[in-house]
Amino acid sequence: MKKLANKTAIITGAASGMGAQHGIRFIEEGAKVVFTDTNKEKGEQVVKKLGKNALFIPHDVSNPKDWKKVVDMTEEKFGPVSILINNAGVAIPNGGTLTLENTEFEGYKKIIEINQFGTLFGMQAVLPSLRKAGGGSIINVSSVGGLLGMFGHYAYNASKFAIRGMTKTAAIELGEENIRVNSVHPGMIETSMIKASIEKNPEIWKDQLKGIPLHRMGKPEEVSSLMVFLASDESSYCTGAEFIIDGGKTCEDK
Repeated sequence: MKKLANKTAIITGAASGMGAQHGIRFIEEGAKVVFTDTNKEKGEQVVKKLGKNALFIPHDVSNPKDWKKVVDMTEEKFGPVSILINNAGVAIPNGGTLTLENTEFEGYKKIIEINQFGTLFGMQAVLPSLRKAGGGSIINVSSVGGLLGMFGHYAYNASKFAIRGMTKTAAIELGEENIRVNSVHPGMIETSMIKASIEKNPEIWKDQLKGIPLHRMGKPEEVSSLMVFLASDESSYCTGAEFIIDGGKTCEDK
């Protein structure tokens, strides 16, 4: 039997990158999956090839009304939600890094609204549906930036640390309802966004790789395997935990 048979998942930020890969893998494992993203064109392209168990819904995770729409449409199409992956997130909208002096409120606010508020709104929105399903799994995507400081990423670090804290609090509250809540902390993963950055700054990325004990970036498929475990009944005794997938990056203080 497939690991996610008879389960319904919502995955945010799923029009590309890791979110899209997670959705594809979940369908292979028997789940029905709702892909959400602000990028309607890319999202529809992804689900077009995936058949009847995939649905795309345009979605701004920082808008609670959008969340209600997503949950309502998911239940109408596939039934109660048993899995939520809060994957949508941004780092710095224009790229690069910002010092303390150069961090402006509007940019900071935007990152907090998407990363932190979006995660909170998502957990709140799916809770009634998870109860209908008799329990389930919430997976909040944080980052190694939710464990360590990162130069020039004040808002990103703040949001990812917040996700880690909210995850633990929700796990305490929801455990007796058979709702598990865990956070995932990826390091350098080989997405199209990272590849584009490497092409622009190859020397900087060479130095980054030296600090990873496995001396390579991770692949989205490797993160998806962890997501399947956390979404499935195989992880039935895991809640309130941080799952780090970073090639060993956080082992060393450098």
